Amino acid sequence: MKITTFIGSSRAESNSELLADLVTKEIKHRKLYLRDLAIQPIHDLRHKEGGFQPVEDEYDTIIHAFLESDVLIFSTPIYWYSMSGSMKIMIDRLSQAIRDERFPQLTERIQSAEAIVLAVGGDEPKIKGLPLIQQFRYTFDFLKLPFSAYILGEGNRPGDILQDREALMQADLLNQRLKGAN
Repeated sequence: MKITTFIGSSRAESNSELLADLVTKEIKHRKLYLRDLAIQPIHDLRHKEGGFQPVEDEYDTIIHAFLESDVLIFSTPIYWYSMSGSMKIMIDRLSQAIRDERFPQLTERIQSAEAIVLAVGGDEPKIKGLPLIQQFRYTFDFLKLPFSAYILGEGNRPGDILQDREALMQADLLNQRLKGAN
């Protein structure tokens, strides 16, 4: 089983990355730091003659990760009650990617993977983060990408997530499940 974690934080060793590390502890996986990839925002040309135009950036790295992975982990801080900007740009560009003639197998491959969302915030995230989870659910439903689990953790300052016992327990259970599937 191949796992890719998309790290959506702008901060190194963020709470959302720490949570992802706990979920993937002792499991072979790939981490993609969205902050390190030059990805252009979407220029929506779906309804124009000629459709989307090629974009010279690093988004193909994301497409290849989708093509090669059985499990896709979306790890993001909760910024203004939503996902990070880099995560949102990555998701928005899927509109273009699923229409990209260079990757005709992408839609089918996405539908055979599994999605997990990890999100950490500091303002009652277990309640106020639920709309973010619903946003991911609608996105995954549209893509027909099976959504198997999510964890909402609490943390503001670096390392705070390690004080959220409930999120740590959920991360351990998810880690055990992923290890068992390997």
